[in-house]
Amino acid sequence: MGIPSSLRESLSDPVFWARYTFAAEDGPGADRLGDLEELLDGDDEDDDLDEDGEDQDTKIRVTFDVGGGQALSLDVDTGLDNHELGIVGPGSAEFAGLGWDNLAHWHPYALRWPELDLICQAIAVLDPLLFHPGVPMALLCRFAAVFEDDDVDAAVATVDAAFAALRPHGWDGYWPTGADWLERADFRGENVLWRRDDAGHLWAEQGEDHDADFYSIRVSPPAGNGDGFPHARLNDLLAAAAATVATGRP
Repeated sequence: MGIPSSLRESLSDPVFWARYTFAAEDGPGADRLGDLEELLDGDDEDDDLDEDGEDQDTKIRVTFDVGGGQALSLDVDTGLDNHELGIVGPGSAEFAGLGWDNLAHWHPYALRWPELDLICQAIAVLDPLLFHPGVPMALLCRFAAVFEDDDVDAAVATVDAAFAALRPHGWDGYWPTGADWLERADFRGENVLWRRDDAGHLWAEQGEDHDADFYSIRVSPPAGNGDGFPHARLNDLLAAAAATVATGRP
């Protein structure tokens, strides 16, 4: 499946990463933008218009295969500052949304750190060009959070290595870091508790005593009518990823 050429060309562009990570909108890393701020201001004037002055579709879809017919689908839209993650898999052509990140009503936290790490390992098994840590981790880490039982130092180092792998040789200006990611992803001490049912479905509950809100749709058990977070489909995808990593093949 790979990375669409239109996105591949952006992966070594600091302007793309400043927009994708929201550093361009005063997010983590904004204090390091330097001269990029002028380029970003220029982009904002006409980045949603084509050469005829009409609105253009700025969304790019990236599909990451984890094996067993299961895949993550990421919609990247730096024009609208909106990015959405979901599952596509066997038996259903329907996109099952896991979370989204934007500047208005964001609910990005769909995955726990070990889940994201497993997924990226499986992607790398199936496509060596998408090595780990690399492009998948750099693009997907915004949808994962860390908690008290995670090895946070290892997580930050992995995200940092993913971004560093894409940094152009000799470029010493703004570039995203693992520390930037952690600023938005760190929910240690934020009273987030994880529950598990007999089927192995996990969801989070956040108590009242906290400073940072845990914005996620993964905050309730499976609904009998199929609405809400797609717990069963995520479990299927994680099982497929684990099988890929264990066997070294899809």
